[in-house]
Amino acid sequence: MNYITKPLGQFILFVLLNIAAAPALAGEIALIIDDMGNTERDAAAFLLPKEVAFSILPLTHLSEKYSHKAAIQNRDVMLHIPMESLAGKRLGPGALTAEMSAESIRQTLQQALATVPDAIGVNNHMGSKLTQLTVPMNATMEFLAKHQLFFVDSRTTRYSKAFKIAQQNGVLSARRNVFLDNDDQPKEIDVQFQRLIQLSKKYGYAVGIAHPYPQTIAYLEKKLPSLGEQDVQLVTISEFLHTQQLAVNQQVNVAPQQVSVELE
Repeated sequence: MNYITKPLGQFILFVLLNIAAAPALAGEIALIIDDMGNTERDAAAFLLPKEVAFSILPLTHLSEKYSHKAAIQNRDVMLHIPMESLAGKRLGPGALTAEMSAESIRQTLQQALATVPDAIGVNNHMGSKLTQLTVPMNATMEFLAKHQLFFVDSRTTRYSKAFKIAQQNGVLSARRNVFLDNDDQPKEIDVQFQRLIQLSKKYGYAVGIAHPYPQTIAYLEKKLPSLGEQDVQLVTISEFLHTQQLAVNQQVNVAPQQVSVELE
């Protein structure tokens, strides 16, 4: 005997059809602006949506000022810690290098963090050499774990061990998927931004890193408000990390990482 009445059966069919026809869940994008604090010109980035995180260089005359200003906006603040590169580029103050002892790394991180006092996470500035080395990365991640800071691997080399070692130390962590402005021409920024959107739709989420270049800020001011039209949501990096951790726990596929030369 069929215990489902015709009206009830029609209602169930209606619900199932609507579920099937419903649009896919929106992709989520987390966006980080690196290199904040070099110049007063960087202040233009404060006009971007508060979901955009700022990663601030330590020990500059603007580090603490920008940290507080971003926090007042309820924006995620990160420490953009310089790490030694294979190219031997000038690192700036607060840098971590391969010859430093674990204690020296901890002291340097503590000093750097004091100048970005609102930081809740860290990512690397350059670092194509240091992020390949187990001992300094372990010292770094032990410090972050102790201070309950998350880590985003900027992935300035395909051989980076930073993300894996962060995970081993229980540090909430993620990897960069796309650099938006390695080539800072608007046309090329758009190509990378569309790639970021595509990855977020395919995998559910993606991380982008950009810089406070005038052309990048102008592009993002124009494009970020219309993300919803592409079924994509801009989220904070802290929200993103919790989403990613849940996905990892559920063994959901994550986006492949874009290999990049070190251009920071």
